[in-house]
Amino acid sequence: MAISPELEPSVLQKINQWLDGGYDADTKAQIQQLLDSGASTELTDSFYRDLEFGTGGLRGIMGPGSNRINKYTIGAATQGLANFLKNTYPGEKIKVAVAHDSRNNSDLFARITAEVFSANDIHVYFFSELRPTPELSFAIRHLGCRSGVMLTASHNPKEYNGYKAYGTDGGQFVSPYDKHVMEEVTRITRVEEVKFTRKDENIEEIGEEIDRLYLDKITALSVSPDAISRQKDLKIVYSPIHGTGITLVPKALKQFGFENVILVDEQTTPDGNFPTVVYPNPEEKEALTLALVRAKETDADLVLATDPDADRVGIAIKNDKGEFVLLNGNQTGSLLINYLLTSWEEKGKLTGNEYIVKTIVTTYLIDAIAAAKNVTCYNTLTGFKYIGELMTRFEGKSTFIGGGEESYGYLIGELVRDKDAVVSAAFIAEMTAYYKDKGSSLFEAMLTMYTRYGHYKEKLVSITKKGKTGAEEIKAMMERFRSAPPAALGGSKVVTLKDYALGKETDLLTGKSTTLDFPPSDVLQFFTADGCIISARPSGTEPKIKFYCSVKKELNDAGAFYESERELDAKVDTIMQDLEV
Repeated sequence: MAISPELEPSVLQKINQWLDGGYDADTKAQIQQLLDSGASTELTDSFYRDLEFGTGGLRGIMGPGSNRINKYTIGAATQGLANFLKNTYPGEKIKVAVAHDSRNNSDLFARITAEVFSANDIHVYFFSELRPTPELSFAIRHLGCRSGVMLTASHNPKEYNGYKAYGTDGGQFVSPYDKHVMEEVTRITRVEEVKFTRKDENIEEIGEEIDRLYLDKITALSVSPDAISRQKDLKIVYSPIHGTGITLVPKALKQFGFENVILVDEQTTPDGNFPTVVYPNPEEKEALTLALVRAKETDADLVLATDPDADRVGIAIKNDKGEFVLLNGNQTGSLLINYLLTSWEEKGKLTGNEYIVKTIVTTYLIDAIAAAKNVTCYNTLTGFKYIGELMTRFEGKSTFIGGGEESYGYLIGELVRDKDAVVSAAFIAEMTAYYKDKGSSLFEAMLTMYTRYGHYKEKLVSITKKGKTGAEEIKAMMERFRSAPPAALGGSKVVTLKDYALGKETDLLTGKSTTLDFPPSDVLQFFTADGCIISARPSGTEPKIKFYCSVKKELNDAGAFYESERELDAKVDTIMQDLEV
């Protein structure tokens, strides 16, 4: 029995359950070692709660404990999901798909997931080698599965892993099904309730045949094949940042017609330790350091980098000074939507029945572009599952052109129900070729977009608060903003508060409130008199609270771009000071 006066009784009780329960000897030895070394903080964080099966699945640090990612928390999640599927589809031979990325232990956790499903007499289509997350979504839809699981922690540091659960439409579970799955997972309270014994006859390996079909269907979406054929030598530097993108992104670019793809050799080998980067996140400039070096050496036209599970993509382009600059997710998303709608319009494909989708924290420049093209733009809560849900609702009724979110996730076409860096990388390259074919660069296209629709500038500020105390600090911060919203931000009066947890929009000048037509979510938005939008949201996957600042101004002359950038940056800094975080 564990003895440590520094640990809370509830934590000690949970530790003893693991030490005395049906867990393997190695797991128990790791726990005992932490006890012997007096690692009370780590033990508390490992056992103070059960790792929450959230609305997208699991994500956390790997290690022993109820609040860690390990074979037992993965097994319990899968058993709960299996129970949900069997209750929801009684008498049916249920099919699921399972895939994994390059993270440490992802292949092990994928096998455990497949084995638990198989032990529950569920047929598993198992990607025997690593594959991108969007291909799993595609496989679920193509193979008629009721669910699917991707073993990945996306762009988190190497200590993390995770478990993304998908529904029958290829999107992550949404209400009420997400709650039902969570309830079933919560009911698994003992390790003995998990069926770990593999049934070989229920596991079918898949791979290249799905690759070929997926790539063929992506290629068929191309809007500007003629421009590509004239610009087939476009120099594209690509890095998968040690992730799954290496399996499909180069093939997709080649199939689109690009013949000059330059790989960042140091980052092409899948490796869960991500040895060449601090964080395997294409949002971070540091992660693209090697790609930018290669781009300068080769005088490239475009730099692409995907995260470990290849659902998000970051890019760098040359500015008007010949320097490579990284675009943020809002800039890339706006350029993509502007390109897609413009090219559809040029080809006479806009019929009035098309739509795009974005999230409420993504730039409203996209809304302005869509309005100018008479294309409906829908806004959803943060999380691509809400975009996927809307696509499924409109399937067969309206045509989805594209969409995305500020966190570097985009989707073109209706093949999957999740963000897709494979199709996005191909279309970003196509977009670059399209503008180059017209004698323009992507940077010049961005300036033209700003002069036409307004210079929008967004900045994401993330504040990390780790562990139990961090979670409490984040909760207190949101409560403070909710009960006492700031009177002014950036020198402009706050006129509207949207509280998505309460489902209420309040005019702060009149006190009048109206109902928001969104599912409950812990998000606050402050709207100022001069058009700024500031959103506060605790992350659902990381120990962070995120502030999304959106400011804008008119840009009548592209030559004034840099001065306008400085003004908008200063405005964001003032807003963050006013928030006092």
